[in-house]
Amino acid sequence: MGPCSRRSPEPKFQGCSFRREVSSGSPGSDFRYPGNGPGRPLGACGMELEDAKELKERCAQCAAVSWGLTDEGKYYCTSCHNVTERSKEVTNTDVIPNTKIKSISRGLKRRSKLEAASVCSGSLDGVEYSERKEKGVVKMTVPRTLALCYLSLLWQREAVTLSDLLRFVEEDHIPYIKAFQNFPEEMKLYGRDKGIFAIESWPDYEEIYKYTVEIATFLDLPRFPDITKDCFLHPNILCVKYLMEANLPDEMHGLIRQVTEMTGWGEVDSLTFDPIAKAATTVKYDVLAVALIVVVLKLLFLLDDSVEWSLSDLAEVNNEKNKTGKPWFSFRKWYHVMKRTLEEQRRKWEDARAKYMWKSEKPLYHSHIDKPVAYKRREPGSRRTRLACNVALLVCVRHTSLFLASPEVVVNLQKQFSTLLDPAPTVMKKSAASFQLSWAEGDPGRPCFHSHSLGGVLLKKGQALVTKNSLYWLSTQKFCRSYCKHVTTYEESNFSLSYQFLLNLFAFLLRVKAALLHDEVSLIEKKLFKKKYNEAKKNPRSRKGRR
Repeated sequence: MGPCSRRSPEPKFQGCSFRREVSSGSPGSDFRYPGNGPGRPLGACGMELEDAKELKERCAQCAAVSWGLTDEGKYYCTSCHNVTERSKEVTNTDVIPNTKIKSISRGLKRRSKLEAASVCSGSLDGVEYSERKEKGVVKMTVPRTLALCYLSLLWQREAVTLSDLLRFVEEDHIPYIKAFQNFPEEMKLYGRDKGIFAIESWPDYEEIYKYTVEIATFLDLPRFPDITKDCFLHPNILCVKYLMEANLPDEMHGLIRQVTEMTGWGEVDSLTFDPIAKAATTVKYDVLAVALIVVVLKLLFLLDDSVEWSLSDLAEVNNEKNKTGKPWFSFRKWYHVMKRTLEEQRRKWEDARAKYMWKSEKPLYHSHIDKPVAYKRREPGSRRTRLACNVALLVCVRHTSLFLASPEVVVNLQKQFSTLLDPAPTVMKKSAASFQLSWAEGDPGRPCFHSHSLGGVLLKKGQALVTKNSLYWLSTQKFCRSYCKHVTTYEESNFSLSYQFLLNLFAFLLRVKAALLHDEVSLIEKKLFKKKYNEAKKNPRSRKGRR
């Protein structure tokens, strides 16, 4: 059709096959009613008009009594073409045109195929999900559902961060890996439904956060409620939680508040999530609070594997002389306590993940036919496995006791094989808590540093307090190219051991990568030392300098 040609608009009605066609005949013969095929005269639908004479009611639009039948068997007014919801009951199939029989047959076949696909492949949602997934247009998944939950928590300004939410998933307080086990019995999952609910990995912080922003943008959500100074997610409040959990002095809170104000991270507009804004503000509240703590520790102790140990020597000498007053904070003692604690917590975390039972009590089946087979073969298979493990245990222990003199090795082998022989022990689930680590005064094995003073690292000049350390090094040792989304690249070998330990400690508490925390520290430093940051960008070799 050329650019100047025009086409008469097709009149649209309620599911009928009304068509307006242009023919070479007379102007009055180009309109065809329902049932008229191409090239058929108007009288070809006389049978339908004859059958429609049984309806004696007047048309609701034009008050005429002139009815015809559509292909679907519904009555329509031949005067104004209004289609009613009434249909004619067909008792004799001999009068049904062949085209209608084929249409009904195709509909029945399509419906039977759809039902067969549903029976063999799972629910219709599962089939549609897999098709959309192949095309890359899937909007909702189990991880995205978790992101939607976080959006609702953020909207309500609840005292739950994203890292808390993911930890609750790890601790099985929130159904995620085997969420389908909590479904009612009438919801049977099989076939392609497995692609929706079969989760084979733990949720990742950055992935869930990305989904959170995507969903909020897709739903075109308005600006979220303001994150004010009295809100839990404000860094001035949230950093208190991580100071307590990391066993750091309470006096650091005042310095953190100053850094927050100087960098502008305490302002409402900087903290409030606004998906529809042109420059949408996205804040990782827990990562921001922890990064502020790291910056303040660098201001106090420099963390270059030298200054922090010299200041620790001064603090320990002072504590030996003054037994009555507040003890000075020793970075060295804190480091040894937290290193031991981190190793213990990481070992427990790794053991819990290694022993996690990925196989669910309510398994997913490839089809509804496999269900009784799976139940039938379940117990004998487990008995054969236990028998094989018993034999292997006896052989290994006997040979190990002959060739190895150390009994600890034998005990260790027995312990490892016992995990294969016996079912998983029932562990009492702990209640969900905001804190992973708790500290109390008076415990010599786990000393608490909350009440320790920063007297060894701060000097009083008039009404102000300044740090003894006047140096600072930027975390932006290596800059990314302009097309990279990250601020810097984090390579552990480029940084001090103290700085690495701090990042690894807080990264474990938040269940994030150390590189993500390093990026946030660099962003804060960029605002805090804007001039120094630009100089370092021109000359990456210059790391240390006076503030």
